[in-house]
Amino acid sequence: MSIVWVPVLALVVIFVIAIAFPVNMGALAFVAAFLVGTLALSMSSSEIIAGFPGDLVLILIAVTYLFAIAQGNGTVDLLVRGAVRAVGGRTEALPWVMFFLSATLTAVGAFSPAAVAIIAPVALGFAARHRINPLLMGAMVVHGAQAGSFSPVSIYGGIVNGMEQNLPIASSTLTVFVLNFTFNLCFALGLYLLLGNSRITAFIMEKTPGAARRSASAGSAGALVGAGHTSGGAGSAPVDDTGDEPDRTGPDRITLDQGLTLLGLVTMVVLTVGFGMDLGFVAMSVAVTLAVLFPQGQRDAVSKISWSTVLLLSGVLTFVAVLEEAGTIDRVGSMVTGIESALLAALLLCVIGAVVTVFASTTAMLGLVIPLAVPFLLQSDVSATAMVAALAVAVTLTDISPFSTNGALVLANANVSDPGRMYRSMLVYTGALCVLAPLAAWTFIVVPGWI
Repeated sequence: MSIVWVPVLALVVIFVIAIAFPVNMGALAFVAAFLVGTLALSMSSSEIIAGFPGDLVLILIAVTYLFAIAQGNGTVDLLVRGAVRAVGGRTEALPWVMFFLSATLTAVGAFSPAAVAIIAPVALGFAARHRINPLLMGAMVVHGAQAGSFSPVSIYGGIVNGMEQNLPIASSTLTVFVLNFTFNLCFALGLYLLLGNSRITAFIMEKTPGAARRSASAGSAGALVGAGHTSGGAGSAPVDDTGDEPDRTGPDRITLDQGLTLLGLVTMVVLTVGFGMDLGFVAMSVAVTLAVLFPQGQRDAVSKISWSTVLLLSGVLTFVAVLEEAGTIDRVGSMVTGIESALLAALLLCVIGAVVTVFASTTAMLGLVIPLAVPFLLQSDVSATAMVAALAVAVTLTDISPFSTNGALVLANANVSDPGRMYRSMLVYTGALCVLAPLAAWTFIVVPGWI
C-alpha cells in the first residue's frame, strides 16, 4: 500500500470506532496522528504538534465561555421569553419563533448543539401543548441553529476563517453566511408548508386529555428554562408563557449583568466584523470582563465550555495536518480534479459532505472536506466562496439526523407517545435531505457561477 493511503485507512478506522464506541473522535484522531506520523511518515512529535490549530481552539473556548456566561446570568432566557411573548400566543408563529431564536443564538456565538440543547426542550414542550407536529418543531430548531452558524462571529464561521488562513484559498464569510442562512430558511419553510396547516395539527402524537398534556409539557418547558441559570434576577424566573393565559406581568426587567452581556455581544460583533479584530481574543476579553464584574454569575461557566468539541476539532485538524504531510490531500484532490467535469467534482464533494455528516460531526466534516476541496479549487473556475457555501449548506442541512448531536437532542426531548415513529420520521426527512441538500446547493450556488 502506498504511504499516501495509510492515513486514509486510519481515517476509516477512526470513523468506525467513533460510531461503534462512545469515544471522542478528536481523541482518536490525536492517536492516529501520532501513530501514522511517527510510524509511517517518520515525523517527530514537534512536527505533529505543529499542526495543532491553536487559533481555532481559542475561538471555541472563548466563544463558548462567553455564551455560558450569557446563559448563566439569564440573558439567553430573557431573549427566549421576549420572543415567545412577542407573538402573543399565536400557534402558527411558534415554529418560526424557535427558528429565529436558534439562529440568533448561533449567529452571536453559541455552538449549534448548545443552542439546540437550550431551545429544543422549550420548543417541543410548546409543540406538545399546542399540538404542533414535533418533527416540524424539532427541524425548525435545528435548521435555525444551522442557519446562523456561519456568521462572522459564529463558531463555524471562525473555524472556516481560521482554516483559510493556512490554505491558499479565501472565501467571503458574509456571503457564505447569507447563502447558508437562506437555504436553511427555505428548507424550513418547505417543511412548514408540507406538514402544517392553520393550526399545524400534529400527525405523530396521539390524542390525549388536554389538561394532562398541558401539565406535563408546561412543567418540562418551565424546568428547562429555569435550569439554565446560576444567578438571580429576571433570569431566574420560570417561563410564564406556557400557560393558556397570556403573560400579564409586562416585559422582563433587564438586570445590570444582562444589560452588560448584551452590550458585550454587540461590542464583539462590531469589533470583529467592523474592525477585523481576532474573534477569539475579543470574545475572551468580553467574557473575562463579565466574569470579573459579576463573579457569581460565571461560577460554572468554565465547566460549560464545549470541551468535547475543542477536543474533536483540535484532534481532527491535527490529523488533517498529518494527511497533508503524507500527500493524501493532494492525491485525493487530484483525483477529484481528474474528473472530467469540474461541476461533477463539486457535486461529488457536496454529496460526500452531506452523507457523512449524517453520522459524523459537522465540525469534523468542515475540518476534513474544505482542505480536500483546495486542489480542485486551484485548478477549476469554481470560486472558493461558492464551493465553501455549497459545502456549508450540504453539511448543515442534514444535521437533523437522529445520529447527530442536534438530531439526538430533538429526539430525546420530543414529547410523543411513539418515539419509534418519531425516529423513523426523522430518518425519512434526513434521507430526503441527503439527496436534496447537496443537489440544491450545487444547482443554485455552484452551477450558475454567479459568485
